[in-house]
Amino acid sequence: MAEPVRVCVTGAAGQIGYSLVYMVGSGVVFGPDTPVILHLLDITPMMNVLNGVCMEISDCALPLVRDVIATDDPAVAFKDIDAAFLVGAMPRKEGMERKDLLAANVKIFKVQGEALDHHAKKSVKVLVVGNPANTNALICAKYAPSIPRENFSAMTRLDQNRAQALIASKVGIPVADVKNVIIWGNHSSTQFPDVRHATAMKGGQAVPVYDALEDSYLKGEFITTVQKRGAAVIAARKLSSAMSAAKAACDHMKSIWQGTKDGHFVSMGVFSDGSYGTPEGVMYSFPVTIKDKKWSIVKNLPIDDFAREKMDITAKELCEERDDAIAACQG
Repeated sequence: MAEPVRVCVTGAAGQIGYSLVYMVGSGVVFGPDTPVILHLLDITPMMNVLNGVCMEISDCALPLVRDVIATDDPAVAFKDIDAAFLVGAMPRKEGMERKDLLAANVKIFKVQGEALDHHAKKSVKVLVVGNPANTNALICAKYAPSIPRENFSAMTRLDQNRAQALIASKVGIPVADVKNVIIWGNHSSTQFPDVRHATAMKGGQAVPVYDALEDSYLKGEFITTVQKRGAAVIAARKLSSAMSAAKAACDHMKSIWQGTKDGHFVSMGVFSDGSYGTPEGVMYSFPVTIKDKKWSIVKNLPIDDFAREKMDITAKELCEERDDAIAACQG
């Protein structure tokens, strides 16, 4: 058995946390031979609910869960952790755009960044799930200057999974037979789901998705369906995505911890270095490969005029969010 990994989940009493803590405890993220110590953080009014979650974790009798620490104190939650799922945030409600959440949530992530800076291991890998995820991740990293900023990432894996599943359904193949779907930009309605570089298995051969499906669909309904999927779930459930968000968070962290397969890339929000003409200093979703817990942006993919326009729209929104967020933190 490996040494236990200390894993923090914030908002652990919430809907996403409820699904997430079981998945993390089951071994699907950090490996079937890696024990975990769960640090579960929530706000004080949710501690009774969180204690109930702890009861259920115990009742699951998960062999890999060595200890559970439930707290409302970020200093305790972030003490010596190896990985963090920052889920806790003001929830999005029906009819609400993510920008409406910005002012309240960036202040939460400022405080959590400061706490990570003081208490977490400097090698900690931090995944921000709470929306607006890209800009929350940027603010969190800004206020944790002693932790390398490449250790922070924002979740666009849910969008990737949604896009991959949609293509698989449309082509009529298993979801695992679609690879290299890209989400560019922001985890918002401006994101650009791009399958120009994706392939689908048909008749035992990998074919470009653009050969398998009509251009008009891929440049129209497909994009808008993925962009608006979160709102569609809210309209149906009267609650935001939870099970699928937890699964995507696990997929994201598993990719960091265990790396990507040869020939495969995944999407995550990371600090832009200016690749593909994107603005530096925003948390932009790119296709990345991962080895030894370090991500690298996939380089030199051809970008046509259609993609360029979409990528610039989401970049503009991220720059506006960044500026608004920094102003909110200083206000």
